[in-house]
Amino acid sequence: MTEISWEKPAAASAPVIGKSNDRWKFIIGAVLLLGAVVYLLISGTMGGAQYFMTVDELLNNADYVGKTVRISGAVDGATIAYDGNNLILDFTIVNIPTDTTDLAQTLHNAVNDTRASRIPVHIEGEVKPDLLQHEAQAILTGQMGSDGVFYASELLLKCPSRYEENVPAQVES
Repeated sequence: MTEISWEKPAAASAPVIGKSNDRWKFIIGAVLLLGAVVYLLISGTMGGAQYFMTVDELLNNADYVGKTVRISGAVDGATIAYDGNNLILDFTIVNIPTDTTDLAQTLHNAVNDTRASRIPVHIEGEVKPDLLQHEAQAILTGQMGSDGVFYASELLLKCPSRYEENVPAQVES
């Protein structure tokens, strides 16, 4: 008769597949991910550190000619010219100081100051916005041409008088 044995055969030891190697892969991946996040935060902060420059800053630095920049100025309403057939918009912006508490008054003073720096602006493919009016604040993205004209690719307008809050007069007792 045959003998039956119920013993469990010795299991072959399974090779340990680089547990420390897997840990290093995880650490390297985490460091790379953290580095990418830090890079994006720093580059985003540096790029947005200055939202726009003034007309004076642009005119006083020839290094900006031909480079894409964002500038801000007050619209001189007397210079607005619009060609609706070809969607061409031309106007002039006037330098406004960066330190102001009353934007509406600052825009008014800047446009009426004949000594203030001015830049002609040219935009193609743009429908004339409703807010493009005398003494509106224009924030433009584009390039300063060697001919002294700012060729804008993007136009944002802010008209402070349109959004002023009407505060009722205080009643004295």
